[in-house]
Amino acid sequence: MKYVHYEWKGQPTIGIRLEHGVIPLPSLARYSSQPLPQRIEELLSASNLHTDIQTILDTHLSELTTELLDENMLRWLPCVPQPGKVICIGLNYRKHAAETNMPEPETPVVFSKFSDTVAAHGDDVPLPEESKQVDYEAELCIVIGRQARNVSRQDALDYVFGYCAANDVSARDLQMRASQWLLGKTCERFAPIGPYLVTADEVGDPNQLHIAARRNGETVQQSNTSDMIFHCDEIIHYLSRHMTLQPGDLILTGTPEGVILGQPKEQQHWLTAGDTVTIEIEKLGQLTNTFV
Repeated sequence: MKYVHYEWKGQPTIGIRLEHGVIPLPSLARYSSQPLPQRIEELLSASNLHTDIQTILDTHLSELTTELLDENMLRWLPCVPQPGKVICIGLNYRKHAAETNMPEPETPVVFSKFSDTVAAHGDDVPLPEESKQVDYEAELCIVIGRQARNVSRQDALDYVFGYCAANDVSARDLQMRASQWLLGKTCERFAPIGPYLVTADEVGDPNQLHIAARRNGETVQQSNTSDMIFHCDEIIHYLSRHMTLQPGDLILTGTPEGVILGQPKEQQHWLTAGDTVTIEIEKLGQLTNTFV
């Protein structure tokens, strides 16, 4: 199921993305025997409702189609608006490690962004005044759905609510000032996510997804999540041994080759005002943001 988070009449609203538009989740309430979530945080802990929601859609779709919204007319909100943690995995694609002339890590490289960096599909991303080297990074984002502490690799994906596309925007000159990358990773709106929050059952194997980035319409990254050094189950297993993952936590799983940083210096054309970047991941849709 593809969930949508958007603003409607001044209020954050959850919707379900269907083939021909978006059904507001509140429209299903009259057919439900139990309360439906009104906030994303409630949705993340209500995974048992998915079957009921699907049954309502299957049974009452003809009546509900009168309430379909055109998603192109929506003001999008971050599909997870207030994550407790935004955890990032660095150098997690073999070809990306090669293009940056860095050895493949033996254990996951873990860093973070602050949770208030999340931005929505369609949001403008401001270029920091202190940086001249802003880069894009197409990434698969894991959204945790259950508290995970010291989970096995075998069971790790059972703790996933769903997935979304992400752009791990990076100010490289700030990132490389010190051995800690935080400064260049956590500027305003440097973690766009979306457009949809797609449930794990609809995605299937997260390590068999085509992933790409386009800059002003030109493809600049193109790979598959199968090129990850540490796959999604291994990442969750590893992190849960060192911290407790909570529902709504985000894990950005690394970027493939094709970032500006990996190009020869004479070919490094950093993002500038007016550039549009689209991250596209199989089954997850297209996340587009403009830099200003």
